[in-house]
Amino acid sequence: MKRREFLTWAGVAGAATALTGCNSETGEQAGAATASGPTAADPIRWKMVTTWPKNFPGLGTGANNIAKYITEMSGGRLVVDVYGAGEIVPALEVFDAVKAGTAEMGHGAAYYWQGKMPAAAFFAAMPFGLTADEMNGWLYHGEGIALWEELYKPHGIIPRPGGNTGPQMGGWFRKPIESVEDFKGLKMRLPGIGGEVLRRLDVSVVNTPGGELFQALDDGTIDAAEWVGPFNDLAFGFHRAAKYYYAPGWQEPSATMEALINQEAYEALPADLQQIVEGAIKSAALDMLSEFTARNNRALKTLTEEHGVELRYFSDEIMEALFEKSNEVLAEITEGDAFAKRVYESLTDYRRDVAGWTEGSEYTFLTSRQRFLD
Repeated sequence: MKRREFLTWAGVAGAATALTGCNSETGEQAGAATASGPTAADPIRWKMVTTWPKNFPGLGTGANNIAKYITEMSGGRLVVDVYGAGEIVPALEVFDAVKAGTAEMGHGAAYYWQGKMPAAAFFAAMPFGLTADEMNGWLYHGEGIALWEELYKPHGIIPRPGGNTGPQMGGWFRKPIESVEDFKGLKMRLPGIGGEVLRRLDVSVVNTPGGELFQALDDGTIDAAEWVGPFNDLAFGFHRAAKYYYAPGWQEPSATMEALINQEAYEALPADLQQIVEGAIKSAALDMLSEFTARNNRALKTLTEEHGVELRYFSDEIMEALFEKSNEVLAEITEGDAFAKRVYESLTDYRRDVAGWTEGSEYTFLTSRQRFLD
């Protein structure tokens, strides 16, 4: 079966399943709405604004995929046009644009809005937090999405997991970082809770949008930068501005992207199109994680073998300091915001429970596998 045929079939099947469980009155209403609703000749048109540069590999194309799948699954009845950062609104104004109805959808990462809502950052990543699989477990089968919806409801926005990058890297540095002292005085781009942690190590932290990041690192406006991982970092060309590439990504052991939906626009859709929007976002989210997993290793080899990048690892001393400072920051965030405390407790309770399975299964397997492969 061709991909286009599969996506179209999946959208129709999902809509049919959603309607099957309706009572006859609801079903008749939904059928009437569909019959008198949009057609491919006269579609509903939505705008999606993103925090990413237009068509940027992985992240930008992940947003494009959501729009593509919605359009194809709906048979052209709902068409979504994607606008990169700066085309309609600046990168860090995406949330406000969706809230105001300037755009019906947005794509970004929840930690960009932590200044508005401290709890938001937890839905993107938490230092020493969850792997991508663990995060999906908490979101889809724990309390994650319900809490996320509750947080955004006063803003008239429906949030959904819009992808995941998998494990990230610790960042690019223009000089070696061999001890905690080496962080002092650095100016570094690192968003989210991780940025607050670095401030405790006397780092001047900035939240530079992705499209401006290479130039800032190249001209010395900043001394270090964390973006995503090899696949995305190679595309941005950071290796031309800094040669020291550090792991692990303590600040984002995985990073969930988010799809933002204007609630009023969503509720105006017929039931089948609502289900198509949901299904398309889920499908694109899977694609993103799969692509990052497939491409990161090849990109890392290109960086180290062709461009002379030095892959380094933070020392135990540094990791211990980062862990201690992370706990300090998390305590302050949760003490100052009741909702952030609820989210943090849910997330850490889940982390405690799931860690036993992850370590007893995946960690032990990977340790054994590497021994045999070596």
